[in-house]
Amino acid sequence: MTRLGFGAGALGNLYTPISDEQAYEAVGAAWDRGIRYFDTAPHYGLGLSERRLGAALRERPREEYTISTKVGRRLEPSDGDGDDLAHGFAVPATHRRVWDFTADGIRRTLDSSLERLGLDRVDLVYLHDPDDHAEEAFREGYPALEKLRSEGVVGAIGAGMNQAEMLTRFVRDTDVDVVLCAGRCTLLDQSALADLLPAAAARGTSVVIGGPFNSGLLADPRPGATYNYARAPQELVDRALRMKETAERHGITLRAAALAFCAAHPAVTSVLVGARSAAEVHDCADQFATEVPASFWQELRDMGLLGGVGELP
Repeated sequence: MTRLGFGAGALGNLYTPISDEQAYEAVGAAWDRGIRYFDTAPHYGLGLSERRLGAALRERPREEYTISTKVGRRLEPSDGDGDDLAHGFAVPATHRRVWDFTADGIRRTLDSSLERLGLDRVDLVYLHDPDDHAEEAFREGYPALEKLRSEGVVGAIGAGMNQAEMLTRFVRDTDVDVVLCAGRCTLLDQSALADLLPAAAARGTSVVIGGPFNSGLLADPRPGATYNYARAPQELVDRALRMKETAERHGITLRAAALAFCAAHPAVTSVLVGARSAAEVHDCADQFATEVPASFWQELRDMGLLGGVGELP
């Protein structure tokens, strides 16, 4: 059964700031709604997401939740002024990111993450966005994670990316436990369905789907909405609006349909939603629990809006 997970990018002040209290309430709402998988990374707010998530979970029974973080971007102190908005986070630029998929870099990065989280272990570690560092990630990064897993330092290992092609290589050529695919298994981008999800199903590799709303467009389609963290092209805005109108005719929201689509493939074990408030968490949980009628999917097919996806949904 596919479960809803909490993506903690917003806890790092993604785009705009939130307060510590708001972050704490969002995690608390997730817990109250039965969410037990929480994903973060050093990249999110230069460590702020990890610190806030660790603080919010500190009083929760450790054996009752799963937490993942990522390696590949090592944080180094910086003397720079200004903010980190160039990387999408409204935080002071106290550190700089250094790409590092070496064995030593991965251990150092994980040690720093554990310190920020206030934990002595994490359940899952992903190689984070190794797109332009494939050789180092496969030659050094992946074996380093495999060693950490064999030592019991981490429970499971994987890779997390905004593309499907290299994740398919990880599934086929390594012994990863799980891959996190963001934005490539959605109502607007179904590229993960071609090779990644079939390969994962064949190997028994778990798939976590992130970015179910393509960073905003599928949550609230309108001119100026974001798609893959940039302004959405008008063609995609129009496509999403047609989907929204169709969903409403069938008595559901586009958000519910977007989440149901991500959860439909049998290889998918979790769908991550990013939420910056308790209200957003409750809405996502409500939408995830909504049953989407078969007639909606059929109408999307008839309209040519759900082509090339085989048996899904």
